[in-house]
Amino acid sequence: MHIDEGYKVDLPPDTYLHVLRYNLNLAEVKHLFITHAHYDHLHPDDLLMRRAPFAHMKREEPLHIYGNQQALSQVQNAVKDLSRLNLVLHHAEPFVTVKAGKLEVTPLLADHSVDQTCLLYLFETDGKTILHGYDSGWFPDETWRALKNYTLDLVILDCTNGRLSEVKYHMGVEGVLETKRRMLLERIANQGTVFVATHFSHNGGLLHEQLVSKLLPEGVQVAFDGLTIEL
Repeated sequence: MHIDEGYKVDLPPDTYLHVLRYNLNLAEVKHLFITHAHYDHLHPDDLLMRRAPFAHMKREEPLHIYGNQQALSQVQNAVKDLSRLNLVLHHAEPFVTVKAGKLEVTPLLADHSVDQTCLLYLFETDGKTILHGYDSGWFPDETWRALKNYTLDLVILDCTNGRLSEVKYHMGVEGVLETKRRMLLERIANQGTVFVATHFSHNGGLLHEQLVSKLLPEGVQVAFDGLTIEL
C-alpha cells in the first residue's frame, strides 16, 4: 500500500513486480511502515538494491523505516551498514503517535501473531484519517478504545478467511461486516467512510467475483492489485 508517492506500508517479496506493473518509483518513498516481520510483509533483502552500483541515489534524504523489534532486526541483519544505504530505523510503539513528513502516524495493536507485537497504522493528513487494518483478526480492546477518538475516512480491513467465520489472527467476510457495523454504531465511521476489504487467500474459499457479491452490496469495496482510492 502507498499513500501518495512518499509513504509505503510493508515491503513484500512481490514489490518488484508492483514496481514494474504499476510504474512505481521507490526512490520517492521516504517513510516505510512495517506491520510485522512475516515474510509476506517484509523482504528486507530488497533494500540492498539501494546501494551502488545497483542504484545511484541523487538525493541525500534517508529512508525512514518504522516497525516492531523483529522487523527492525531483520532489516539490520540484511543490510548490515545502515548509513551506507541511508536508512534510519524507528521502533514503532503501539499508541505512540509520530510525525512522518506530512503525516501523523499512530501504530495500533493487531491480533495476528503470538511471537511478536504486530501493528496496524492510523494515518492522519490533510484532514483525512486512514486505518490500515491488516493483518489482523478482531481488533484488541485497546485498539477499539483508541479508535473511538477518531472518525475514519478510509478503513482497510483483513479478509483473509473469506467465507470462514474465524476472526482470530485474520478476519473473513463476517468479521469485516461486523467491524463495519461496530464502527458505524460507535461513530468511528460514518456514511461517508470508504471501507475496503483486502489480503485475500485461496484458503478463504471465495473467488474475487464471489467476494464482490457478498461485500459490495454491504458497502465494502473488494480490493485488487492497482486499486487507487482518492480522498
